[in-house]
Amino acid sequence: MYGIIDCDNCYVSCERVFRPDLNDKPVVVLSNNDGCVVARSNEAKKMGIKAGTPYFQLAELFPNQKIAVFSSNYELYGELTSRVVSIIRKEAPAYFRYSIDECFVYLDGMTHLDLKAWGEELHKRIKQSVGMPVSIGIAPNKTLAKVASHFAKKYQGYRHCCMIDTDEKRIKALKLYPIDEVWGIGRRYAARLEALGVKTAYDLARHDQNWIRVTFNNIVIERTWRELNGEDCVPNEEMAKKKSICTSRSFNGMITDLDGLRTHISNYAARCAEKLRRQGTAASIVGVFLNTNVFREDLPQYWNFQEKRLVTPSDSTITIVKAANEVLQKLYRQGYHYKKAGVIVMGIGPNSPIQQDLFDTNAEQFEKMKRLDAVMDRINKVNGTETIVLGSQQYTRRDGKGKADVFANAIKHDFKSKNPTTRWSDIIVLK
Repeated sequence: MYGIIDCDNCYVSCERVFRPDLNDKPVVVLSNNDGCVVARSNEAKKMGIKAGTPYFQLAELFPNQKIAVFSSNYELYGELTSRVVSIIRKEAPAYFRYSIDECFVYLDGMTHLDLKAWGEELHKRIKQSVGMPVSIGIAPNKTLAKVASHFAKKYQGYRHCCMIDTDEKRIKALKLYPIDEVWGIGRRYAARLEALGVKTAYDLARHDQNWIRVTFNNIVIERTWRELNGEDCVPNEEMAKKKSICTSRSFNGMITDLDGLRTHISNYAARCAEKLRRQGTAASIVGVFLNTNVFREDLPQYWNFQEKRLVTPSDSTITIVKAANEVLQKLYRQGYHYKKAGVIVMGIGPNSPIQQDLFDTNAEQFEKMKRLDAVMDRINKVNGTETIVLGSQQYTRRDGKGKADVFANAIKHDFKSKNPTTRWSDIIVLK
């Protein structure tokens, strides 16, 4: 049996941990640069606030409504969800984190327990210890576990844990489950399936396997079909490690100069390196892309992507930032207004052992980089992210006289909450 633990309305729930006064009130969290709504409380959903609603339209669409608004605070969300995972790690034989708000668990060896009661108790423990509400789905495979978690989240009668352990329960659940909600069915395939008369997960499951193969010729769709019919066939190792890591952002405004772009690219590359080290991997390819603003038809348009292959796979911040800036130098074209950029690291494998270049005799420098990264990670973990950064990561701005000063972040976040669990400056003071 498998289980999936899913944090309910994750970003909103994280904000409410330190703001209990917002319970039962409409709350939304905005995207980077406070652009549009990316997370909503149940109360906000009932009001009719849609995901993707631009922030500036909220006052117009919902006049005289009190809506609590927050900028994205990924430092807080990562910290609190990591605490949830630390509890899960103690309660399950094996687990892997699928996303920031979802964690799969393997429940082999626990069949002697009442798994439904186990799930309900796990929800209570997480809520009491961290303050985060979760929904738990339990089933014979991962796809059905995702289906079960949907019902655990939607219907209070399940007491936050739904288990699909019989064929009767499986069929009943699939008949109520929309095809566009099925794990592994993307938006494009969902539209195609609906055009073919497949409206629910059950409609897909009852089709013949040959029809699935002939119609789609897609191994992911076929695996999904098999899992909906009760098989366990999604390989664990495919999801345990990320095959590529991307960090990208839209800018607050547009950027025309190379120095401004270099700072953003350095930050994105540094975050990719941190993620590599966190999952114990190294990358052999560093890619960079640049976008202009497609909505500004009055401006010239430009999009490009290039990559650099590293001779020796690396998880070093300095190495990956340097490679990303070398690629940026080749990509950059004057005369364009850039709106978005990103760094992608690929060719990911274990960070130990790493096959070094035969002609590279500077093994001492390689070890020095590892120690430096370890120190930076430790300082940033204790004092908060980006407490210590590379010089190229520091954003600068100029006053009216042309004088430059350094400031921490060029991302707009006017409604950002504090980080009381990761920064001493934000620690809660009890009165």
